[in-house]
Amino acid sequence: MSVPARWRGPALTVATEVALFAVAALDSLLEITASDRAWPWVAAGLALLGVPLRRRYPVLGFLATLPGLVTSYALIATLVTLYTLARGTSNRTLVVLAATATAVGAGITFPVRLDLLDRQSLLDLVYGIMSGAAPAALGQLVRAQDSLRRRLRELADSHRVEQDLREEQVLERERNRLAREMHDVVSHQVSLIAVQAGALQVGAVDDTTREAARTIRRLGVSTLDELRHMVAVLRAPSGDGTPLEPQPGLAELAALVAGAGVDAELAQEPGIDLDPHAQRAVYRTVQEGLTNARKHAPGSRVTVRVARAGGRVTTTVHNTRPDRGPLGLPGSRQGLVGLRERAELAGGELSAGPDDDGGFRLALHLPLPRRS
Repeated sequence: MSVPARWRGPALTVATEVALFAVAALDSLLEITASDRAWPWVAAGLALLGVPLRRRYPVLGFLATLPGLVTSYALIATLVTLYTLARGTSNRTLVVLAATATAVGAGITFPVRLDLLDRQSLLDLVYGIMSGAAPAALGQLVRAQDSLRRRLRELADSHRVEQDLREEQVLERERNRLAREMHDVVSHQVSLIAVQAGALQVGAVDDTTREAARTIRRLGVSTLDELRHMVAVLRAPSGDGTPLEPQPGLAELAALVAGAGVDAELAQEPGIDLDPHAQRAVYRTVQEGLTNARKHAPGSRVTVRVARAGGRVTTTVHNTRPDRGPLGLPGSRQGLVGLRERAELAGGELSAGPDDDGGFRLALHLPLPRRS
């Protein structure tokens, strides 16, 4: 049976603590088995208490092991607490003092008989120095590694923030360039179209031409208004929370269909509640369907339906067979690609294609919002 991932870290910590305590207890037991005095047992118990105590109070835990080190030479508990103390503090003076105390307790026998010419005394001294220096140096090394790892992580985070700032600056320049292009080129051309349509409306001699000119002028003025909003959005600083304007939704569908410049009707079920993002997806789908019908199927009749069915909101734009050829207007061929992206972001799907009667059907299916 496998251990859940969230328990592996705590389980490993507990297992390590139990193993260290068991090794320290065995070391103490082996050192004082031959002794019939009570004090070494008390000191050994105090040293074992310092092993779990060291995690919260490393200095106190280390000090608790010194009596056992001096009386019974049980070294494991002292080494464990010294390592924890050295790893957890940046006070090098404290580490040196703790290492010195360990070296003295482990390398010098009592009563003191320090004779550097004696081979055994020299070995005991070297053993004591190594016993104090090794765990202290290892603890400081691991602490330095942890500090270096944190610094590298901070540098990586700083580099990532700097990279994001550079990308935002590049995007800002690109947005400003697009805003200039839209203002200088597109807005100028649309303004000319609106002006020419107004002149044609005034000078037209028949009602059909006059109505067509009025429609062209209205669409030109509406396009200019949207362009002004989009230029303002593009020039706004990124990340300032400026909403994309305009934000059309279901309430604007009637005006969109009425001003499409084609023979179109709208059948919209009342009371449909969608979030703003989904409403924009519906609006842009209807707008694209009407535009495609006007460009590629002149003379056709367009039917727009928005209704609920099977837990979804289905928006359909269907045009009949055209009665004449397409107008040959330029297109980017990216309209349906953008609509599919909008549908996926809203959790829905888009289908488009010709029908059996020679017309074209565009359908958007979006899920209804869940009621809390």
